[in-house]
Amino acid sequence: MIQRSAPLPFMKMHGLGNDFVVLDLREGEDVMTPDLARAVGDRRRGVGFDQLATIHEDTEADARLVFWNADGSQAGACGNATRCIARHLMDTTGRIELHLRTERGLLTARDGGNSLTAVNMGAPILDWREIPLADDVDIDALPIDGAPMATGMGNPHCTFFVDDVTSVDLSTFGPAHEHHPLFPQRTNVQIAQLNGPDRLRMRVWERGAGITLASGSSSCAVAVAAHRRGLTGRSVTIDLDGGTILIDWRDDGVWMTGPTAHVFDGLLTPDWLEAHQ
Repeated sequence: MIQRSAPLPFMKMHGLGNDFVVLDLREGEDVMTPDLARAVGDRRRGVGFDQLATIHEDTEADARLVFWNADGSQAGACGNATRCIARHLMDTTGRIELHLRTERGLLTARDGGNSLTAVNMGAPILDWREIPLADDVDIDALPIDGAPMATGMGNPHCTFFVDDVTSVDLSTFGPAHEHHPLFPQRTNVQIAQLNGPDRLRMRVWERGAGITLASGSSSCAVAVAAHRRGLTGRSVTIDLDGGTILIDWRDDGVWMTGPTAHVFDGLLTPDWLEAHQ
């Protein structure tokens, strides 16, 4: 157990209601563990979050980001958290473009104007081995009821297109497919419907987190899947439970643009930290 004599600062942020605890560890020790992530993620006994993000120094980028789920597992990508942290770093440095390293690779973030923040989440992963899937199957029509589509965006994604997203009980539908044997690393699950030309309505179940009001990487995956299925163009507006995000699949990657909020700052007390490390 690490003995701490000082509290640990954190920031609470959200992108479209997709909420995060963010720890800036660039000048301190990396204290994060699965147990501590679970404890911080407890909405009654901790702080609560959909994902937790830590910020680290990087010799070739403006910062390196690591993402944790509420169940203590790590997430390879988190688009909305990346946008929130990018906005924070832009506001504190005066920069309008940043390069942030994640498990997904080096991501470019830019000021999108009108208080919006844009991040290039990279090219979609469309090889079944890299998504990853357990078997060589058609990623555009998986052998699962509803013929969903599989896409990798640093995390695996399984997208169902339906007539009415409100007709699906996501609390049971989500976990049933998160743990489908076709996805050896589990998967995020999206249900989406076409609401107009280049406009989608989406709800999401995130692996390791459950139902969330929004998901950046899921929004990217749904936009890619919708275009590949011939439902939309490459630039789409997605309405989520927490608000609206813009996705643009360009030659250099999938760009997502939307609002962010830095809600409050807080301190994790030394006694509480010692009890959960």
